[in-house]
Formats: sequence, structure tokens, C-alpha cells
Amino acid sequence: MISKELLKKYDTPVPRYTSYPTVPYWSDSPTTEEWIEAVNQAASKKDATWSIYVHIPFCETLCTFCGCNTVISRNHDKEGSYVETLLTEFEHYQAKTPGLFDKPLRQLHLGGGTPTFLSAENLKVLVERLLLKVKVDHSQFDGSLEVDPRRTNKEQLKALYDLGFRRVSMGVQDFNEEVQRLINRVQPFDITKNLTDQAREMGYTSVNYDLIYGLPKQSLSMMRETVERTIELRPDRIALYSFALVPWIKPQQRLFKDEDLPVGAEKRELYELSYELLTGAGYREIGMDHFALPEDELSKSMDQGRLHRNFMGYAELRTDVLLGLGVSAISEAPTCFHQNEKLVANYQKRVLDGEIPTLRGHKLSQEDQQQREMILRFMTQGEVQIADAAQKQDVEEFLSPMIRDGLVKVDGQKLIVLDQGRPFLRNACMALDVRLRKNKPDSKVFSQSL
Repeated sequence: MISKELLKKYDTPVPRYTSYPTVPYWSDSPTTEEWIEAVNQAASKKDATWSIYVHIPFCETLCTFCGCNTVISRNHDKEGSYVETLLTEFEHYQAKTPGLFDKPLRQLHLGGGTPTFLSAENLKVLVERLLLKVKVDHSQFDGSLEVDPRRTNKEQLKALYDLGFRRVSMGVQDFNEEVQRLINRVQPFDITKNLTDQAREMGYTSVNYDLIYGLPKQSLSMMRETVERTIELRPDRIALYSFALVPWIKPQQRLFKDEDLPVGAEKRELYELSYELLTGAGYREIGMDHFALPEDELSKSMDQGRLHRNFMGYAELRTDVLLGLGVSAISEAPTCFHQNEKLVANYQKRVLDGEIPTLRGHKLSQEDQQQREMILRFMTQGEVQIADAAQKQDVEEFLSPMIRDGLVKVDGQKLIVLDQGRPFLRNACMALDVRLRKNKPDSKVFSQSL
């Protein structure tokens, strides 16, 4: 149990480090031509591989906790035009980065929003036509999707299963009816159970649940209920996220009353109870907010030293290029980040005008690339080799309070997070975050660390 004093001391606003530099510190934005050059450079590597993320922003209702880029609509007539725009954007990349399309595609992930806002027919059209244009070895292909169990049916799962998808991530958040009501996401247990059973009977080999701790009115007894019911259904993976309160970005979060939100030690107890229950049931903690059964690929990747972290959290595989398609989608190459237009109308217009819909991005300097690799290593392995004596001295000085509190240590040239310090891993990463330390934000940018 972490002391209340340490929780109070280190529960401060810090980045989540799903990228480096973090998005608020992107500065040297690439032109579309520079982004395409970065992709072609990465694709020229002999053994290069790549992955695709497709952002489908539509949801029928607004979940008030959500921090994603969504479009709330019940008008399904827009499905077809959006799918065609995605495929047109993909054709632009096929024309401009032909070398990438000669390399094996390792991952295709559908995220949102709610990808199953699309009908089974439109999901099939989208994925069939994407895979038709790429090289796929199905023995090494990972097809996955995020779903809202309230909006997902057997036909949608079957359409994607037939195209090679074997992993599904279900939004659950909490099984308690009162919490569900407050976050505007009423989802009876049987809906989640039935969809889980259907996916497994169909042949999906990895089922993930997204849970959140720190939601309004959430108590220890409610959290126990949610975790125990999760264990009953035995998903292969669990993402247990801290509720990120960012009302300056997502105005719907202003609907929550401050007194209804567990914070500090009260919030951390929700995680520690969940940790105790999950590890007691055979799950392993992966990184800092994921759990997996020992036989799941995420767990194996941690043992084999290939665990990766990107904009979607922890993953079992890293590719040379992550190509993001769709409104607001973020792409990544070794030397560059790239984000699409955030508004659907702007995104569709630019794509249909023949453009890559560049909004912004960041060209990584040599220092950026070095620090990215260090932070990635630290976030996935819990230890990292410090570059030189000067950096060692700097890290020791910056982290001296955490070293004194027994949360991290510097052993020779290695920075290591200790067991008691794992909840504060993001805090420790700040020692390696050159951009943030040079220019600390003077307003709220990041959510609390816990």
C-alpha cells in the first residue's frame, strides 16, 4: 500500500507518454511532402514492416467520461461516404509510398469512436479493399478492433473474423448500474457476457476489456463488483485506465461534480484493490495500466523484451511505420509524427480533392529520437541505460526526491523503477523528457499521474 504522503506528493499533472515528444510539445510540423518522405525512408529498410490504424469517429451517444475524438450521430447514411473517403486516402498513400505497400502488413486495428457503428457490410467492404492492396502473411497478421458491446452484433464480428481478425477489445468501464448512469453508458452485464461468448465461439483468440478507475461515485465495493464480474468472464487482457479528467479539452466532463470523483489516496485504493484481485486470479501486470493472462501474446511480449507502447497504449509488436487513416488519426515513422484533419468535413474535402489531409505533426530531431527510445524502454521494461555521465548527474538531481523516497534508483548507468515506484513511472519519465523540462506548461495540459 502506497502511503498517503507519497500519493499526495506525486499525484501531479504528467504526460501519459504514448509518444515522445508528447503531442502538446510537437513544434516542427512537417509538410505533407516531408511526411511522405519520412514514410518512404522507413519503407526502404530491407526488413521493414508496417501497421494500419483506422479511426472511425462515430458514436450514437456521448459517454461523458470519453476523451476521444468522436462524432455523435444516429444517422447511418454517412457510413458509406466515410468508408469511401478512407479507401481514397489509402489510395493516395499507395500512389505516393509504393515501397511501403511492398512490405508486409503486420497489424490492422479499427478504433474510434465506435467502429461497429458501421454495418457488417460496410466493415467487410472497408477491410476487404484495404487488404486487397497490401502484402499479408496471415500467419503473422494481427487484426483487431474496438467495440461498444451495446452497438455490436454477431454479423459484424463474423465479417471481420472471416477476414483474419482474431482480437477484439470491448469497452466496459464499470459494471455498476449507478456509475454507468452517471457516465451515460448503461450496459447490462449480460450484453458484455453474450458478446464475449459469441466472439470466443466464433474463434477470436484474444478478448480485451477496457475498465476505468476513478469514475464518479465509484467506491471500493463497486470496484470489487466490477473486477470480480470481469474475472468471472475471464478476458485475455484488461486495460485498467485511470480516469483522465481533462474538462478544458472535453467539456462534457464538466457535468461531473468534484465531490463525486475519487481522487488521491481514495482513487489509488481502487487500483490497488483491482491489482490484488486480478493478480490473485492469475493475471500479470503489464507496464503500468494493463493486465494479461500468462498465455496471451501481450504477456509473452513482455517476457521476450518486445513490449511496445504507442498512441493506443501497450502493444505486443512494433513496426517501422504506423499509418493512421481517418479523421484525426495519428501516424508514426522513425523520424516523424503526422496527424490528419480533426473535423470530418475538412478531412473528407481534402481527401476527395486528392490530398493527404495533413493537419500537423512533428519532425523528430536526433535528440528527440534518442529520448523517445529511452522513454519507450523505461515505460515498457522499467529500466533504461543512461546515455553518459552528464545525463546521469542530471537524472539523479531531477529525481533526487523519488530516489530518497525509494521509488527509483540509479544503479551504475541504469535508471530503474522500484516496485513501490511503479505507480509513479510517468513521473520518473519526466527526468528524460527534455522538451517538457525546458518549457514547463503554465496552464493545465496533462491529467493527474494517478
